[in-house]
Amino acid sequence: MFLSSILHAIKFAFLLKELGFGYFELIMGTSDRSSQSHPQTIKLWPPSPSTRIMLVERITKNLMTPSIFSTKYGLLIADEAEQDACQIEEMAFAFAGVYYEKEPDGDGSSAVQLYAKESSKNMVEVLKRGPRMINNGAAMIPEEVGGTADMTFDISGGRRTLIYAVEAADLFKPLTLPGNSYQKICFSNKSFGVDAANVVGPILFSLKSELREVDLSDFVVGRSEAEALEVMNIFSKALEGCDLRYLNLSDNALGEKGIRAFGSLLGSQENLEELYLMNDGISEEAARAVNELIPCTGKLRILHFHNNMTGDEGALAISEIVKHSPLLEDFRCSSTRIGSKGGFALAESLEDCTSLRRLDLCDNMFGVDAGLHLSKTLYALTNLTEVNLSYLNLEGEATKAVAIALEKSAASLEILELAGNDITVKAASSLGSCVASKELLTKLNLAENELRDEGTILIAKALEDGHDQLIEVDLSSNSIRRVGARVLAHAVATKPALKLLNIDGNYISEEGIDEVREILKSSVHVLGPLDENDPDGGDTDEDVQETMVDEYGLELELKALEIK
Repeated sequence: MFLSSILHAIKFAFLLKELGFGYFELIMGTSDRSSQSHPQTIKLWPPSPSTRIMLVERITKNLMTPSIFSTKYGLLIADEAEQDACQIEEMAFAFAGVYYEKEPDGDGSSAVQLYAKESSKNMVEVLKRGPRMINNGAAMIPEEVGGTADMTFDISGGRRTLIYAVEAADLFKPLTLPGNSYQKICFSNKSFGVDAANVVGPILFSLKSELREVDLSDFVVGRSEAEALEVMNIFSKALEGCDLRYLNLSDNALGEKGIRAFGSLLGSQENLEELYLMNDGISEEAARAVNELIPCTGKLRILHFHNNMTGDEGALAISEIVKHSPLLEDFRCSSTRIGSKGGFALAESLEDCTSLRRLDLCDNMFGVDAGLHLSKTLYALTNLTEVNLSYLNLEGEATKAVAIALEKSAASLEILELAGNDITVKAASSLGSCVASKELLTKLNLAENELRDEGTILIAKALEDGHDQLIEVDLSSNSIRRVGARVLAHAVATKPALKLLNIDGNYISEEGIDEVREILKSSVHVLGPLDENDPDGGDTDEDVQETMVDEYGLELELKALEIK
């Protein structure tokens, strides 16, 4: 619901409030005012500079506002919030711009919606990350980790800055000192131009026999495409031949051109264990380029493709990479616009990844058929500890199949997320059985479904015994009323590790809220915000059902709803 509210706020701010007030530019069919027969076309993209500034200001304010995320991850200070807001907007603008180039004759409405969606998604990612600024940029000083033989040179801390040649020589001087043993470099959050890249390139070339980890995420922001591609080429050629274990090229709006600009570096990697290409505008063509360029992924353990525009055809290329990565332990391919065809391909490619521990495919368009196919693969993934299959349009049938598969395979499951899949009480029985069997569960996210009271009671019953490591339970926006909320509160009230129970966005009466608080009185701090709860929502039939349950007792209701 938090993500939805952000998205709606941005959409309405830009698509309604701004309508006719400086956001849209009228493009006339002719400059002759006497000609009234020519149609007028409304141009929705790109947004005006003032609109972009306004969005940055709003994002900054949201990042600094206390919320359910700040309670858990910490609150950003003004400087960092502004810095992150600028990055969020710039990335969303670039992402939507790439999309608009494919439909230049359109009105730009799709680009505007994507601009809003990407902004909201990335804002939530920052909120979940929490504050990272330490000692006003002290991370500009090289950081030693793990002893004298393992050094990290990290300049990512503090505000985003543009790196110029005149300062690059001094800034990177530690890398040139005799006897240094830097094995990891992190240039994230600093923007390099060609002049600075030409200074740094030879330094990196001299280090490449020692380097094992390279982080070049978000290192050309604000540069023109031509300059950014040239910078990537310089770094790529300087680092060609490095025997890397870790490579992060995220947040650079790479697209196919950017991937190929890094061709020399990617093409020389035989022993990569971790590869991150998140928020990079990875299209179908770019995904194919990645698959084509990297010669070997046999040692790959972590592969992250989050927040790209990959689509079904791109998923086919990614599935080829996965298919040749039998040691994969952590695979993230979320928010990549993959539909049923791509879902089938990914599911098949994962069948031999029996070491997989973390699987995140959320926010794609798999649908029921691809979900059913994925459930068959899950039987083989017995080492899973984290599974995020939220917002895949699984619906009841595929959710039930997934739950049954996970119950029989993932004995050590710690995190299960199935939010936004239109799950109803029909699938709740199988889902409850799965949850009941996972004694190591720390997080359960079933938000934005249709479990209602009946399904919620089944889930609550599954959580009653054991589950002492449970930290977070999210059943927000499930049309839950007083009875379901009360039973759920009883089920988690005594969990010693619990930090959050989120039941916002439901139809819990004022009396029900009071009862929940009373049940949780010894740990009421775990109850999340209830700003979006609607005590007057729901329908009459549910009112009658609630009255009947209250009259005859909860125990009778629980007996009627057994987990199968």
